[in-house]
Amino acid sequence: MSEHESPLPLASQPEDADTDRRAFLKKSLPVCLVLLTVLQDGQSDTGKTAGDAAKGEGYKAADHLYGMGINPSRCIGCGRCADACKTENDVPREPYYFRTWIERYVIQTDGETVVSSPEGGIAGFPPVQEKGILRTFFVPKLCNQCASPPCVQVCPVGATFSTQDGVVLVDKDYCIGCRYCIQACPYGARFLHPQTHTAEKCTFCYHRLVQGLVPACVEVCPTQARIFGEVRRRSSPLTRFMRMNEIQTLKPHMNTEPKVYYANLDGEVR
Repeated sequence: MSEHESPLPLASQPEDADTDRRAFLKKSLPVCLVLLTVLQDGQSDTGKTAGDAAKGEGYKAADHLYGMGINPSRCIGCGRCADACKTENDVPREPYYFRTWIERYVIQTDGETVVSSPEGGIAGFPPVQEKGILRTFFVPKLCNQCASPPCVQVCPVGATFSTQDGVVLVDKDYCIGCRYCIQACPYGARFLHPQTHTAEKCTFCYHRLVQGLVPACVEVCPTQARIFGEVRRRSSPLTRFMRMNEIQTLKPHMNTEPKVYYANLDGEVR
């Protein structure tokens, strides 16, 4: 008899062996079901459907794809958007923590471009002397909610993820504060929260979206420099904005496919 052969053919195995097998499976089944449930719960947590993340009743993330349009020619640099964002999302009031901020571009006659953002523009901007200046304008900035986000790719624990409706979010319970996503973001739109030590960024005020509201920065803008809506819906304000203007995105060479769209953006903006 070969050492790899069973001493008895399968049909000749004692009935006691089948009985023992059935008893073992019967005892193991409840444990397997518990393990399966735990695994499924873990997958649903890391997969993060938009509705689960925001507890919006009746909200279906797959029915939406959000984006934001920005018209720099309308921005007056008042800083109300940055202030509203901090209030709405409990962003630290220190001058270097922002989910959204405003930059002022000063194009001088000698060809030099000076970019400033004092305290993120939250308190407005000091006046500039007109001599030697060709033009000035303001550019609001925020997370670009990329369709191909590098921050998601580098996160080692899956804390940064994309929702079905096109918003990139951070799960604070998973985030380990490694800063990989902060370094990977080409737009400088992330920071490490000083209290929670987890990554923070603009979420389009996701808790408002699932309730049918627009982001706080859009709501308070006095000149409608920010336009929010659905990317694929023809009746959306964003779709009309994109149809009526020449649209650019920031750093298109990065191939991140941003969903923040700028109208008639000056070539000096970076």
